[in-house]
Amino acid sequence: MPTDELVPLAEQLLEVPQHLIRTALELELQEGTVIADRVGETPCVFLAALYRAERAISDRLMRLANGTLPWPWIDSDKALPWVEKRIGFALAESQIAAIRLALMSKVVVMTGGPGVGKTTIVKAILRILAAKGAGLLLCAPTGRAAKRLTEATGFEAKTIHRLLEVDPKSGGFRRGEDNPLDCDLLVVDEASMVDVMLMQALLRAVPDKAALLIVGDIDQLPSVGPGQVLADIISSGAVPVVRLTEVFRQAARSRIITSAHRINHGLMPDLSSPGTDSDFYFVRVDDPATAVSRIIELAKTRIPKRFGLDPIRDIQVLCPMNRGGVGARSLNIELQAALNPAGDRKVERFGWTFAPGDKVMQIENDYDKEVYNGDIGTIDDVDINAGEIAVSFDGRSVKYGFGELDMLVPAYAATIHKSQGSEYLAVIIPVLTQHYAMLQRNLLYTGVTRGKRLVVLVGQKKAIAIAVRNVSGRRRWSKLAEWLRPSEAGSPLRARTDLG
Repeated sequence: MPTDELVPLAEQLLEVPQHLIRTALELELQEGTVIADRVGETPCVFLAALYRAERAISDRLMRLANGTLPWPWIDSDKALPWVEKRIGFALAESQIAAIRLALMSKVVVMTGGPGVGKTTIVKAILRILAAKGAGLLLCAPTGRAAKRLTEATGFEAKTIHRLLEVDPKSGGFRRGEDNPLDCDLLVVDEASMVDVMLMQALLRAVPDKAALLIVGDIDQLPSVGPGQVLADIISSGAVPVVRLTEVFRQAARSRIITSAHRINHGLMPDLSSPGTDSDFYFVRVDDPATAVSRIIELAKTRIPKRFGLDPIRDIQVLCPMNRGGVGARSLNIELQAALNPAGDRKVERFGWTFAPGDKVMQIENDYDKEVYNGDIGTIDDVDINAGEIAVSFDGRSVKYGFGELDMLVPAYAATIHKSQGSEYLAVIIPVLTQHYAMLQRNLLYTGVTRGKRLVVLVGQKKAIAIAVRNVSGRRRWSKLAEWLRPSEAGSPLRARTDLG
């Protein structure tokens, strides 16, 4: 954080005079707990661990990028027609250019919004390299994102934590410099979600010989944890970047996808009634109380009846924030009462009621149970005598003692931040002016792109307009892009490919 902002903020929060804060800061700098440096021309104070992590990411990426390719030269003029036959359709020019670049690059970043064919490109690259006998590893930050990657490519993907073999006791990883991963190519999907510390741990475990393909949507929300790793790598110009902009014909028929791209370009989505069958709707409501009853009606009856979806399993309410009458917290209580009213077998702990059939979300990583922050499950059983509940996560049953229920919250409604890396068949998003503090373009864009078959915005046009216009957000002060930036423009690594 800039020193000029840090000192007055600390003064306000701690209610102590500035000279004491400056003295404390000097002592912290001497001890090395924090580090003083500049971001551009701005003097900043960094937490030492994060400063070192960004430096390590920069060093590691440059070392990987400057190495030799782990596979022999591939004749893409032969490989491309071969892979088109295997995946069953013709690739577009932009996709062909992206695949050619990836087959020649040691480190490459691929970014773009929904419907631009990122998954098809990854699938084609993996098919070509698998046929050449290359060792492939795929990972993503969340269980849901890893599952989606597996389904989309046909190659097994793991969460980053599982790939790095997390040690439940220490919370550290068994994979690292001394025990690297065994692969020729590592694919990292949903990279916008990966924070500084996790990216450092991952890159530490990538062997020098391996190539790296980083895939993500730069316009989504940044990681919940510190840093903006994907954005910094892209803006540095240090490694080849493929920016995919062409929305394919099939995808362009989806109003979810066209609306997401409009939002991302600072344009209002089409909120008029679609008339015919559509996958994107706007329900106008002007006050929070009406919004709550409309959301319940949509989730309980209208969407299940019209689209044949299960109200608990298939429909997800995503809120800009936790607090307020139309925030995730109070909506959870309302939706739980409407969709799964508790019978006799229920337990009340930590301000929530838990009963069989409830949809719940894990809110912190539990390495012993192998359940991670943001994972969603369903309660199968509440055993009052044994003092435990059983929760099913993707068909795997996990037991929680009643004392561990602070790790779970009902998940009928969740914040958009918590939904990163996930996809849901149907999404309902309340957007009202009372969410003013959180109405930002990347938040709305992230929420809309979570919906697979249906997205319903409930609220005011004015609130949507505020979100679409607001690109400010809070600036993240990081030095990674600076460290990565080549010292002269003529660096052989400097490459950006805009494909569209």
